[in-house]
Amino acid sequence: MSSEGSIVGERYRLDQPIGRGRAGIVWLAFDTRLFRTVAVKRMYLPVGLPPERAEQARAMAMEEGKAAARIDHPCAITVYDVLPDGQDVWLVMEYIPSRGMSVFLGEHGRLTPEQAAFLGIQLGDAMASIHSAGIVHRTLEPNTVLLADDGSVKLTDIGITGGGPHAAYRAPEVTRGAPPSAAADVFSLGATLYTAVEGVPPFGDDGQSPERPPENAGPLAGALQKMLRADPSARPTMDDTVHALKAITVGREQTAFIPPTAPALPTVPASRPVPTQQPNLPEATQQIRPDVTQQILPPQQPAPLMQLPVQQVPQAPAPAQPMQQQAMQPPTARYTPTPAQQAASAQAVREKAAARRRIILTVAAILCAILIGIGISQLLFV
Repeated sequence: MSSEGSIVGERYRLDQPIGRGRAGIVWLAFDTRLFRTVAVKRMYLPVGLPPERAEQARAMAMEEGKAAARIDHPCAITVYDVLPDGQDVWLVMEYIPSRGMSVFLGEHGRLTPEQAAFLGIQLGDAMASIHSAGIVHRTLEPNTVLLADDGSVKLTDIGITGGGPHAAYRAPEVTRGAPPSAAADVFSLGATLYTAVEGVPPFGDDGQSPERPPENAGPLAGALQKMLRADPSARPTMDDTVHALKAITVGREQTAFIPPTAPALPTVPASRPVPTQQPNLPEATQQIRPDVTQQILPPQQPAPLMQLPVQQVPQAPAPAQPMQQQAMQPPTARYTPTPAQQAASAQAVREKAAARRRIILTVAAILCAILIGIGISQLLFV
């Protein structure tokens, strides 16, 4: 039984469970070799199988994980590794802070037709890329769609059999025993988008009820009805589905945007006044030595962030230097005299130079006179 702190494959440390899918618990884990956070999941294996069939099931799970690792698409979760650990097989994936689509719909209600079409474009494009690689998703449903905190969309469990698709999103031919196909994935995508706009699956939770006519799908209704046709050969291809959904969202990009699922940032309490302008002390004191900064600036806890629209934040002028920095650093500005003062200063310099020259000439003349007198006196007395 896996638990927090366990090491999987002598490499991945299980930190905490972050979700639960049809195939089992998804764990937030740490890669002790590459030092990065990942998501890992123990792949579903039937219990109670004879040893030979159990080994076959593990081999099939390994092949499914390797096939999923070949998919490279912005809207498909990246699979890093698939590895055996004892009697289990684990799937290692990129970690994306997100919520499952089913959880998001339970918290926020239905999507608009434009939003569901926009979501379908991204999922359909990823599915078309998967089909071109020769892989069928098999289990597309709200539980295998992640709405990321940054507003992106990620498709998980690509080609993973797991515990099988939910009955409400399983194509009727698959329910009758036919193998999964690209056409079955089109049906599953249609049922997923139907649930996004209507709040319930099109054929009930068991997938066997009479079709419920859409009431909130609006311009999306026609595309959904084609995707949900009972005859798989009459359904549009995944590429045709993407083109049809793009036609619905033309000119409606703003209303088709699905907001990020991250919770709102903490705001400043109403009783606390919001300053209009504050100096950025850490930035202003970058030129002060660290030891001095610690003496003049006591440690402070960071203030909570304010969630404001970008367009409402004014461009603040450069903050003035703090008083401490002004007292410690010498002024860098220089005094600039006026032209008259410059002329007077130059005249004074010239007069001082002329006076020095006169003194030097006078001293030189006196010395010459003395030397001449000494020479004459010596001539007279010889």
